[in-house]
Amino acid sequence: MIKKIEKEDARIDELENSFPQILGKNSVRKRLESNPFTNYLIYEKEGEIIGFINYDVIYDRGELVDLMVLEREENQGIGTKLLEAMIKDCVEKQVKSITLEVKITNQKAIHLYEKLHFKKVAMRRGYYQGIDGILMEKELIE
Repeated sequence: MIKKIEKEDARIDELENSFPQILGKNSVRKRLESNPFTNYLIYEKEGEIIGFINYDVIYDRGELVDLMVLEREENQGIGTKLLEAMIKDCVEKQVKSITLEVKITNQKAIHLYEKLHFKKVAMRRGYYQGIDGILMEKELIE
């Protein structure tokens, strides 16, 4: 089940504890309080948060910030469902396009994005501490 996280949500601590490698550095609550453009969706299974997506909607543009699923829950379509929920929200908000950056070595993520019709539009040389990144975009409204 996918749910939206709001700044007063009691489950923010659980979300941060489930994904400390990404969310341990940045407070979800602070980001929600200080950035009116940010959105968090979580994926729950049997009451446990097993995945999340963080994205910004800045007027008519969407930007994927983070997408993560617990390793033991990968390859079950959860990342696809989270990304589809983000795309649906962006369409409802009349977003024209969604962009993201991904490490060139992250083939699993690149495959997911391509499956949902994101296109490679540019290279970001050394973007990830010396590793190249790929800028990808999905046009929603032309």
